[in-house]
Amino acid sequence: MIEIHEASKVFDGHVAVDRATLTLAQGDFLTIVGPSGCGKTTLLRMIAGFLKPDSGSILINGRSVEDVPPYKRSIGMVFQRLALFPHMTAAENVAYPLKMRGFEPATIPDRVADYLKLVRLEGYGGRRPHELSGGQQQRVAIARALSFSPDLLLLDEPLSALDKKLREEMQLEFRRIQQELGVTTINVTHDQREALVMSDRIVVMNEGLIQQADAPEAVYREPSNRFVANFIGLTSLFPGAVEEAGEGPLASVRAGDQVLKARVGVAVEEGLPVDCAIRAEQIRILPEGAGGEFETVVTGDVEQRIFEGDRMVYQIRVAELGGAMLFVFDHDPVHHTEHPPASRVRLGWNARDLFAFPRDEVRDNRQ
Repeated sequence: MIEIHEASKVFDGHVAVDRATLTLAQGDFLTIVGPSGCGKTTLLRMIAGFLKPDSGSILINGRSVEDVPPYKRSIGMVFQRLALFPHMTAAENVAYPLKMRGFEPATIPDRVADYLKLVRLEGYGGRRPHELSGGQQQRVAIARALSFSPDLLLLDEPLSALDKKLREEMQLEFRRIQQELGVTTINVTHDQREALVMSDRIVVMNEGLIQQADAPEAVYREPSNRFVANFIGLTSLFPGAVEEAGEGPLASVRAGDQVLKARVGVAVEEGLPVDCAIRAEQIRILPEGAGGEFETVVTGDVEQRIFEGDRMVYQIRVAELGGAMLFVFDHDPVHHTEHPPASRVRLGWNARDLFAFPRDEVRDNRQ
């Protein structure tokens, strides 16, 4: 449904979006994720029609839309600032785009009622925005954006102002509504959990470049480069150098005093500087006498123990890896064995869980 080819946007000599290329199928939920200033909102605004690309093309349903103004595109939008009309009731807010698009007046009340029901706000149509909670206001904004059955729904960080619990509830609610209606959706966020929870596909951006575009599981488990590995999930990074290229997806990498087996996604040669990356959940703190099932076993000293409510996170310094600091989750949910600061522990992981990325690797969406 959406085709973007080599789209770029420059502001005062700064490249905000650099030759972005991606496609989106009918009914899919795509999330564009990345740090502040990565170009994700600029890309969304080009799709919406608020900005025109300096080069490249954007097609919706096979039609080039660079010269089509926003109000002539069949697009619903939900913004970070919801922009609900404060003097209108919830029902009047939902009805507004229907009136502007010339819907038959007699059909509007039933349509408004249907969309308020969809977002579970039956009985709230007579309330004004200030009489609704933050989550209820979000639901009104969703209903308004969907009430005219747009071809495309665009979400510009609509959940960022909500508290953590409500934000997580609304992530599931957005996903439920999108799946129920089958509306093609593009979401922009800096929240990696939101991207993983809500999406059929994820685009990771940095410095105007698309770093990876893939299914959530692939982005998480098969990161294309150092940036993606570090941005998605809690990841430990430490430097190394290729000792032996080997055959297939594994290479031998020297880090400190250790030679480790690691996965490489590109051809490497001996001596190449790399950054090693491993996610916190892939490392195990080993009980006494255990470790034979792991391909790598090292010893480290606990520096910090961080209680996050639903999990314990350890920061462990490993001298034999050149002083690397590793993040490790508590994998003892039954006994919750505590490892206080300054205690020594043994850590284990398997080669398939350690990635080695060429240092200073730059990847964009054309590769």
